[in-house]
Amino acid sequence: MNENVEKGYRRSSAGHAALRHLGIAPEVSPPASPHRFPDGAHFRVEIPSIEGPGALLAVVEEAAQRGTTINRVSQGSGAMLLSHGELAEMSRIARDEGIEVSLFVGPRDEWDTGATARSSDGPALAGRIRGARQLRYAMDDVARATEFGIRSFLVADIGLLDVLADSQRRGEIPAETVWKTSVYMAPTNPASFLQLEKLGASTINVPPDMTVGQLGEIRSVSGLPIDLYVESPDGAGGVVRGQEVGDIVPVAAPIYTKFGLRNSRPLYPSGIHLESDVIAIAREKVRRATVALEWLGRSGADVVQSQPGAKGLGIPAP
Repeated sequence: MNENVEKGYRRSSAGHAALRHLGIAPEVSPPASPHRFPDGAHFRVEIPSIEGPGALLAVVEEAAQRGTTINRVSQGSGAMLLSHGELAEMSRIARDEGIEVSLFVGPRDEWDTGATARSSDGPALAGRIRGARQLRYAMDDVARATEFGIRSFLVADIGLLDVLADSQRRGEIPAETVWKTSVYMAPTNPASFLQLEKLGASTINVPPDMTVGQLGEIRSVSGLPIDLYVESPDGAGGVVRGQEVGDIVPVAAPIYTKFGLRNSRPLYPSGIHLESDVIAIAREKVRRATVALEWLGRSGADVVQSQPGAKGLGIPAP
């Protein structure tokens, strides 16, 4: 690794040279993270809101055309809205490509009969499980998707996470299944991060606007993979920070760099009526990821991305 990164200082760049000429000292970054993914890599690339087989195929095609490796895709409408055939097809495509598919556990507060989640303060409650009946539906949703090979799920409710982890420990859910916590329950400090880890999270989504310093604070207490929107949709703040990946990855490794898309239409719950938008947006996200990786290459950061099929990915089972 670059000596300056090991010491916690930013690498030299044209920008730094210009600042030094004016007597402005380069900023100091947190120490580089000693943690890695099981394959030894520092980072992985995730494309969110891949709502069905058509969008997944578009991601695979666009990534191949651009020479970009995609390690994980995630979905937001919920596994419950995918047919048996669609679940099987997503599993097949992802398995062939060595990509993790993470499906949102379907039932949630904002789609229920209650009105609170659709009130002015409702977005703060997004993704929660409402009542014991919906909790049962959520467990059934996971069981159904695992039957078709899915081995990764997006969870936005702490109670559901606890129940899922308990079921997994008792052998009722495949041991290799990954629990990815949603940005809807993103921890904003190291103590909250540790609580989700204790509940059984496999990877933890933090707020898109966390500074490099705040990411370093979390990394100082845990080696669990961080999920971070490098670009987030408007509903999650609309941050655009692809040029920062050279600073973010060394400090926050192991990290899933997620590429949402600002200034694009909401997609949940998705379906055939939105498929053309879903596919176009998915392709642009791959382009955004490619541009960010170009910035990473220019940064001089000595970091490695996981390859397809890497150990620890929730790749669908046969």
